[in-house]
Amino acid sequence: MRFIGTMIVEKDRHQYKDLIALFNGQFKQALNTVLVAGDGEPLYQPANSDSENHQVIFAHGFFASALHEIAHWCVAGEARRQQLDYGYWYCPDGRDAAQQAAFEKVEIKPQAIEWGLAAACGFAFNVSSDNLNGVMPDRLAFQHRVHDQVLVYLQQGFPARAQRLIDAFRAFYLRPALTLADFDYRGMYER
Repeated sequence: MRFIGTMIVEKDRHQYKDLIALFNGQFKQALNTVLVAGDGEPLYQPANSDSENHQVIFAHGFFASALHEIAHWCVAGEARRQQLDYGYWYCPDGRDAAQQAAFEKVEIKPQAIEWGLAAACGFAFNVSSDNLNGVMPDRLAFQHRVHDQVLVYLQQGFPARAQRLIDAFRAFYLRPALTLADFDYRGMYER
């Protein structure tokens, strides 16, 4: 067991299979959507001839990847959820300054939701600028923008699907209601 901020992190406490069960329990019937551990890169796959369910596919069984992909799904509206990868623009690692700025702009809300989901699980969160081979991002400024969005969500409420999962995760991990203390960004590092 180790301490991270105000959270105790127990080895093997955070299993991606639990996230799958919790997510699928909330949304398989309600929105025909399942969470799937993938072997490769993350992907959102709408229902098609190969799968009757929409699939939120996360990378390599990583708990943090599952939270991140769930957060993107929570942001995507109905029309976006009918498109492969929500129809979003994505420029891979190696972005220039303009591309990185565009990437970070669309990542603020999903990463704020991801932080809320992580806090509900008692799991450490770190922002991700996802540009190891490109222009050096201003990580601290990005952390502040994500934190500012978390503050908005704490005041105005998280999006409905995110809140539904936050409640389910909190119940499963026996966590109290989220407060400002759960979102201390001092000491965060780039993942």
